[in-house]
Amino acid sequence: MAETIDAGQWNRTLLARQHLLDRVDEEAVEVLDRCVGLQSQDPQAPFVGLWSRIAGFDPAEVDELLVDRELVRMALQRGTVFLMDGLDARWIRTAVQPVLEAGLRQNHLRRLSADPAQVVDVALSAFGATEEALPSARIRELLAAQWPDDPAEALTAVVRARLPLVQVPPRGLWRHSGGLSYRLLDDWIGPGEPAVTGDEAGKDLIRMYLRGYGPATAGALGVWSGLTGLSGLLQEMADDWELVELTGPDGQALYDLDGLPIVDGATPAPVRLIAPYDNVLVANGDRDRLADAALYRATVTPNGRSPGFVLADGRLAGTWAREADRVVLTQLRDLSAAERSAAEGEARMLEDFLAR
Repeated sequence: MAETIDAGQWNRTLLARQHLLDRVDEEAVEVLDRCVGLQSQDPQAPFVGLWSRIAGFDPAEVDELLVDRELVRMALQRGTVFLMDGLDARWIRTAVQPVLEAGLRQNHLRRLSADPAQVVDVALSAFGATEEALPSARIRELLAAQWPDDPAEALTAVVRARLPLVQVPPRGLWRHSGGLSYRLLDDWIGPGEPAVTGDEAGKDLIRMYLRGYGPATAGALGVWSGLTGLSGLLQEMADDWELVELTGPDGQALYDLDGLPIVDGATPAPVRLIAPYDNVLVANGDRDRLADAALYRATVTPNGRSPGFVLADGRLAGTWAREADRVVLTQLRDLSAAERSAAEGEARMLEDFLAR
């Protein structure tokens, strides 16, 4: 019979694996690996995500890794832009290509008269004709000139979905702005083949996810990756004794890597301010382990932008936003005096960090 874990254990285990119980003294690339990248459609958000997790985090560390092309920003899980190690990005991009194709079919292909393969060829010719990054506007102009009667956004969506494009610096650097420009992944980090493909890539995604977010349901893995059909791989890994099966607090079937510890639910969880779009909340199919559904709904904006989040006693309790040089807190539930004091202290620390 599967071991049962309670809500407190489930919550604290996730926070521990995400380095949200104690900030760690580790390199940024190691924490990014543990989180399987951090969402980066807001280019500054991953810096806050790392600040939340690393003691004394210096954003110059990530800037250097981006300029040196060890880290990249590109569309990966769910077609969302992530900050991730470049070599991991290569095989993960291949693994999640079906997700990008599905989005393309659903939202864009039916609007085009152009042959998508020809659209890709035009873009590849443009990338091949220069060693410089191609601005997004330039790609759009080239495609619109070739197919003036097709929606330009649908044409560019084909290129983004079918080519592994890296958003190159200075966009994505700390406290820098810059227009959106692309290079092909192999041109940016050097040519190479994906480290794993097929079912082995799917299994590696499962391993990485569970190491950072487990124990988790099969559904949560699908929400995070955007992929379907992973249940068979999960069961195969469980049958091979690589994964253990647990029962969650509401009877959910949970999977975890064999040998990883479950954290005591009574472990103190300090107040933490976490980044906008942080996957610990935003793309978590098991979100109820951290947030009451009604409270989370109150954070969702009509334009899909994410606030920063406040965790108190390990659960969503408020949001934060930067206004001028201040970090302004909004309560979603009543905070105790000690929680308010701790949240205000974290806000002052974040103000100092954002002012660097």
